[in-house]
Amino acid sequence: MSTVSSSEKEWTVVSLLKTSADFLKQKGFSDARLTAELLLAAVLGLQRVELYMNFEQPVSQKELEQFRALFRRRLSGEPVQYILGQEEFFGLKFEVNPSVLIPRPETELLVEQVIDDFAGNAPSILDIGTGSGAIAVALAKSLPQATLTAIDISNDALQVAQRNATRHDVQSRIEFLCLDALSPHFASYFSKPFDVIVSNPPYIPLSEKESLQREVRDFEPHVALFTNSGFEFYEKIAGDARSLLHAGGKLYFELHADGKEKVGAILEQGGFQNITFKNDYQGITRIAIAEQVASN
Repeated sequence: MSTVSSSEKEWTVVSLLKTSADFLKQKGFSDARLTAELLLAAVLGLQRVELYMNFEQPVSQKELEQFRALFRRRLSGEPVQYILGQEEFFGLKFEVNPSVLIPRPETELLVEQVIDDFAGNAPSILDIGTGSGAIAVALAKSLPQATLTAIDISNDALQVAQRNATRHDVQSRIEFLCLDALSPHFASYFSKPFDVIVSNPPYIPLSEKESLQREVRDFEPHVALFTNSGFEFYEKIAGDARSLLHAGGKLYFELHADGKEKVGAILEQGGFQNITFKNDYQGITRIAIAEQVASN
């Protein structure tokens, strides 16, 4: 981006924003303006809205060099969230890095559903595949009587999750464990059942890998994204839930956009009752909810 790299030009906030956003747009980035604003705000130590109150502020050579370094990372396809090291989820700021998936807005629906069902109660909750800890931390903040166990196969992810729990002062109510949910011995690790199992598991079939945006395919952790068929975790968790859930306990899944029929069949075969589905804001079936039979 030779125009931004020129040391002869005196840059202001507004001129740098316009030039960089135009360049990103030409390169096919749909979030060009937002990206430019987020990166420049980070360099200048401002909130995005404050950029508009400081449009004519000069950008120093040092700040320009810092911006260029971040800008090059975005041009390579690296997600803005990894560049900045954080993302907002459920109104909370979470540390993110390439060890964890970037929390998505649709996953907030999963959190909302659990909160709606257990508000005012003190449920014991198992979060399978916690990643950044976004689900577990958001639930702990919104259900102050809840106790949580959050598992992940990645130690690096668990370290991020633990820092996020500490950041939001809920670390005392979340136990973090490094476990493989696909292990045949997974269920036997726990000495007592839970009221809730919640999971946003890996659900993208390997056959879809090349069709993904490069931000996802090339930068987010594959262990948290892909499985052979897309349904291995649903099958395993639904099977283990027979012993991991209390009678009347609830299981909550986030779904692949095409997962409703198959996951519904898995839950039916697992003997669950009151199986329901919820759509996201785009009308895509995104959440599955099922109840353990009371006679368990």
